[in-house]
Amino acid sequence: MDDPASRSANGDATGAGGDFTRATDPWALFATWMAEAEASEPNDPNAMALATAGADGLPDVRVVLLKGVDARGFVFYTNVDSAKGDELRENPQAALVLHWKSLGRQVRARGPVTRVTPEEADAYFASRARNSRLGAHASRQSRPLGDRATLEREVEALAERYGEGPVPRPENWTGFRIAPVSIEFWQNGAFRLHDRVRFTRDGETSDGETSDGGIWRGARLYP
Repeated sequence: MDDPASRSANGDATGAGGDFTRATDPWALFATWMAEAEASEPNDPNAMALATAGADGLPDVRVVLLKGVDARGFVFYTNVDSAKGDELRENPQAALVLHWKSLGRQVRARGPVTRVTPEEADAYFASRARNSRLGAHASRQSRPLGDRATLEREVEALAERYGEGPVPRPENWTGFRIAPVSIEFWQNGAFRLHDRVRFTRDGETSDGETSDGGIWRGARLYP
């Protein structure tokens, strides 16, 4: 079987000789893998499992969509009054994993979580389909709902209210950024002899946060 890892160009994104475990820049490697997933996955290559925990420490996990990534971290958007919003308010840290079955790959990351700026949230919200913007207003996310008809009536009422005018971002809807303290790349291998590399950054503090200017270091891991 063709090894997807061998198809990438050499350089910081994949390491010497195309060996991704020797890469030096996790963000360049992620961009390469994401581009290949976008070409290979049949649906939602940006779907990721997001794990949070509230004050009780009980883990919770769900699939959300990755909507932004750069050297500052991974961004997703949600209603802040949702279950995950409540948990992030109580315990502002999270973990994520993207799994691309068509490529036999995973990317894992974890770290502290902060809100994006209002300007970032406004820009992304404005890019959404109009019905999605109306739905964000109508949904009392994670709260009990008697039947679907109730939700649909609320969306219809909002559509009539806003007409053809702009639909503003709800005050309780925004984005969160996970600033990773570690990023791991995993490639499926025959007989479960998988390839793994985990990046951590110099300058990490005792509470798990990373100081500015830290240099990412990669370490190959046993399967």
